[in-house]
Amino acid sequence: MIKFNVILNNPKWKKYLKNPDLYIKKKIIKLNKKQKDYRSKLFTCTLLLSESQEIKALNKKYRNKNRDTDVLSFPFFDRRELKKKLKDEKEIYLGDIIINLNKVKFKKDSKQFLLEFDKLWIHGLVHLFGYDHKKDKDFFDMLKIEKRLLSYLS
Repeated sequence: MIKFNVILNNPKWKKYLKNPDLYIKKKIIKLNKKQKDYRSKLFTCTLLLSESQEIKALNKKYRNKNRDTDVLSFPFFDRRELKKKLKDEKEIYLGDIIINLNKVKFKKDSKQFLLEFDKLWIHGLVHLFGYDHKKDKDFFDMLKIEKRLLSYLS
């Protein structure tokens, strides 16, 4: 089972998501119903809803990239470490996801905005499970997982 702690760092998010915590909880319920692989485990992560200035500072500090981006993920474990944890532990903190409101597309269309938002946090979640997209093969593996998880949300 997956659980999110949602932190709202920028009140402008409320214009697009009245109750971000409730929105994510409803999506996670759907995800948990479909994702049967880890039912006996509790995966927790934090979702920080932010904006350009904060995400740019985090990107600079932790990735040495002096620019903003749409989403950042900070996994606590790489894929190999996570596999070991899965054998021994029932509760695992996966890491943190930060989403930049200024980079979420389609702000004028709420349905499209929510779809884009879902794509971003799902992308971040897949990173927390140890996947990356440095190589083309890895990119396509990640994309396939993201599409599957997104299909569970509708």
